[in-house]
Amino acid sequence: MRNHLVAITASSFLSLSIACGDPTAPPAGTESDGESSGASTGTSPTITSVDETGMMTGSATSSTTGEPPGTTGDPPDTDGPGIKLDLGAVPDMPPPICGGAGNGDLSLSYIWIANSAQGTISKIDTTTMVEEGRYQARPAGGDPSRTSVNLAGDVAVANRNGGVTKFWANEEDCHDANGNGVINTSSGAGDVKSWGQEECMAWHTPLVCDSNRPVAWTRGEFDEGECAFVNMQLWTACDDQVLLLDGETGAIEETVPVPAGAGGWAFVYGGAADADGNFWGLDMGNNNLFRVDHQTLVTQSWPLPPLGGYGITVDSVGRPWVCGGGGVSRFDLVTATWNSTGGSGIGGCMSDGDQLIWHGNDFGLVMGFNIETLAVDEQIQLPEYVHGISVDFAGKVWGVSFAGSNAYRADPVTGIVNSYNNLIGAYTYSDMTGHALSTVGGGGMPPS
Repeated sequence: MRNHLVAITASSFLSLSIACGDPTAPPAGTESDGESSGASTGTSPTITSVDETGMMTGSATSSTTGEPPGTTGDPPDTDGPGIKLDLGAVPDMPPPICGGAGNGDLSLSYIWIANSAQGTISKIDTTTMVEEGRYQARPAGGDPSRTSVNLAGDVAVANRNGGVTKFWANEEDCHDANGNGVINTSSGAGDVKSWGQEECMAWHTPLVCDSNRPVAWTRGEFDEGECAFVNMQLWTACDDQVLLLDGETGAIEETVPVPAGAGGWAFVYGGAADADGNFWGLDMGNNNLFRVDHQTLVTQSWPLPPLGGYGITVDSVGRPWVCGGGGVSRFDLVTATWNSTGGSGIGGCMSDGDQLIWHGNDFGLVMGFNIETLAVDEQIQLPEYVHGISVDFAGKVWGVSFAGSNAYRADPVTGIVNSYNNLIGAYTYSDMTGHALSTVGGGGMPPS
C-alpha cells in the first residue's frame, strides 16, 4: 500500500413539468440522514490555494512517504485522446480517425461542482484549477446537489427541490439567443448570469418534487460521421419515480415507479449508470439497491448490506458499489450478494476506471480500495473530511468538502495535493467529470 501524507500546493431552453409523491424533504443544503462534516483532527498541512482567477497565494511545503513516484504501477495515460468504451479492464479503445474523444478533448477537462448554498454550479478546469464559469441551477431555491457529465463533456445538475438543468461545456455549442453575435456566458465565480440570460444553458426541465437528487448520463453511441456521441439520455429521480430524459431536449421519455416495498415508501437518493445504460439506484426509503433495465424498464431490487449505502458507483467490470455508513460494499452480479469492508465516512465513492474505488473516511483520509480484494491499496491524507469523491481524465482524485468552500485534487502517483477554495456551500458526490461513465463496465443481469 502506498501512503501519501502531503502538504497542499496551489496550483433559449425547453421547459417541462411533472408531479410526484410527497416524502418529507430536509432543509435546503442538508441531507436527510443526520450526517455530520466529520472534520479532521490534528495538525493541518500548510495550504497554498488557488483563487477564482487561478492565481496562487500563500506558501507551501510538500513531503511524501511511501514509495517514490512511479515505483508502483504506471502513471495515468494522458498522452492524447482516447476513451475506454469496452466492458472491463480490456485495453482502451483507440481514438477514432475523426479525432476521438476522452482525455484529449477539452470538453472533458472540467469538474462540475454544485454550490448548494448559492444555488449554482461551478465549472473548474481540472488542469489549471481555474473556475471558468458559474451558473444558476434553477430559477430560484433549487438547492443543487448531484452533477453528471456525459461523453461530450456537457453537464446535468439536479436540484433537491426539483428540476434538472443541462449546460454545454464548449462555448461553440452554446446558443446566441439574443442574436447579438456573441455568446453571453459566465466567465467565472463572480459572473453569474441571471436566469434566462446564460446562453450556455442547453435546457431546464422543471420537476415538482420534494426530492430530486440523482443524475446519471447514459453513454449513447459514438457516431463517426458526426465525430460525436449521440443519443445520450439522462436518468434522474423525482421522489419515488425514476425518469429517463432525452439528453438533447430534456423531454421526459420514460417514467418508472419504484415500488413502495416493506419500508412503506421509496426515496431514490443516489444513482449511477453502467455501460449498457442500466440505472443502479439507492432507495433509502426501503434500504434497497435497485436496477432499472435501460431497454425493458423492468426494475429489480435487493437489500443493502448491513453497512448501508449513501454514495454509489459502478466499477470497470460493471459491478455496483455503495459506500457510507462505515466502509464500502461490492455487489456480486452472479450471486446477488455483498462483500463489504469496514471503515468510516458517510460520503461518496468513485471508481477510477481501473482497479480502485476511492472513498474518504471521517478524518480526511482518502482510500483506494482494490475492486477484487477490497484491500486498501492507496491512501492520501487531505486536510479535512471530503464528502464528494470524483476522478478526472488525468487520473487525479478530487474531494469536495462538506457544505464548504474547498475542493482538493490529489495525484495518487506523486501524492501532491492542490486546492481550490472559492466554492459556496459545496456539496457533490457523483461523477463530476464523466470519467467514471467513460470507463464503466456492463451491468449484467443479477438473479432476482
